[in-house]
Amino acid sequence: MAKLSVRDLNVTGKRVLMRVDYNVPMEDNGGVMVINDATRIKETLPTLNLLISKGARVVLMAHLGRPDGKREPSMSLRPVSEALSEMLGKPVSFSEETMGEKAEGAVAGLKDGDVLLLENVRFHAEEEDNDPVFAARLARLADLYVNDAFGAAHRAHASTCGVARIVRAWGGSCAAGLLMERELKFLGDELDQPARPFVVILGGAKVSDKIRVIDRLLDRADTVLIGGAMAYTFKLAHGGKTGKSLVEKDHTGTALAAEAKAKQRHVNFHLPTDTVIATPVATGKLNKKGKPVYDLQNPRVISGDIPDDSEGFDIGPATAAAYAAVIAGAKTILWNGPMGMFEDPRFAEGTHVVAKAVAEATQKNGTKSIIGGGDSVKAINKAGLGSQVTFASTGGGASLEFLEGTPLPGVVCLDNCQ
Repeated sequence: MAKLSVRDLNVTGKRVLMRVDYNVPMEDNGGVMVINDATRIKETLPTLNLLISKGARVVLMAHLGRPDGKREPSMSLRPVSEALSEMLGKPVSFSEETMGEKAEGAVAGLKDGDVLLLENVRFHAEEEDNDPVFAARLARLADLYVNDAFGAAHRAHASTCGVARIVRAWGGSCAAGLLMERELKFLGDELDQPARPFVVILGGAKVSDKIRVIDRLLDRADTVLIGGAMAYTFKLAHGGKTGKSLVEKDHTGTALAAEAKAKQRHVNFHLPTDTVIATPVATGKLNKKGKPVYDLQNPRVISGDIPDDSEGFDIGPATAAAYAAVIAGAKTILWNGPMGMFEDPRFAEGTHVVAKAVAEATQKNGTKSIIGGGDSVKAINKAGLGSQVTFASTGGGASLEFLEGTPLPGVVCLDNCQ
């Protein structure tokens, strides 16, 4: 059922407590935390500008990183308030407290059209526990609640779920922001009745991560294109050799079942016919996570079995060209997961060819192209084509769960349209 929209709220003079996804990448630059990518902040501007124009008193809450319920200076949202102020072209106040007397005092000082950002909600362990007392203290800052944080909507936390229930119990409305609306439209409504042919492109590391998405989309898709490391599990399931490639030996049956369902549903199911491989050689070094670092030597294209000493890292050029040809004829495209290890230029070509094909289909043929969040969005942005697709989701895990058909707590708790 459609959710109540922020457009439908009477917000003038009201305190609008708005959950946003400002979990942006940062790095330490000479003792100052600097934002590397402000995309998630920019995506909230339409909702914020709407609320400001209507005279709302906007109170923003968000999380950053995983501070595990402790105050971690490197995960403070203060740099975000400064970046947001520049984007909005007006001051954005910052509260060093998330709730309590100081936060309530800061909110009480707001005038119509003002914006205040609260400190990281995850500085409190009660946030992720969806603690009702903590949620009630946050709710004291609100007359109305708006959720524009689709990327966090799969979490049943205090700021995404608990607050909404309390605001509603107190007689306030709980609505979706404009970004949340777009996410629900493109990942939901547009894929429920897609223009055909409907082509689904699925990549990423594991079949087990995507099997529920595959299963659900096989009821709707005309064609499925498989790439990424998950393709090696399919290869193994067919008796092929995968060398040192990432495979899920216990999910070969799952892979074969997906192909069987595709055949039953008359869905074209494509697997790579060639692969870019390399030979990993240990360097004796460890990365920041304490895992061994390998030098990937002798990148080359092969068809057939992968040698025992080698590993697959990308779809090959023949596969990429074949996939591009299929994409060119699509009327609706859903892409979730890169075709290979695109972060390394040696293994990025397959993903780049697919990204270019998706963008060209969108621009030349009017194809509706939906990029399902996470690494897919990173990949198409890295190719410089992010602005040439119809919609790129801001969600990672939330996008995947929504595509699986899993109800998202942060969406369920919003008011339905009357």
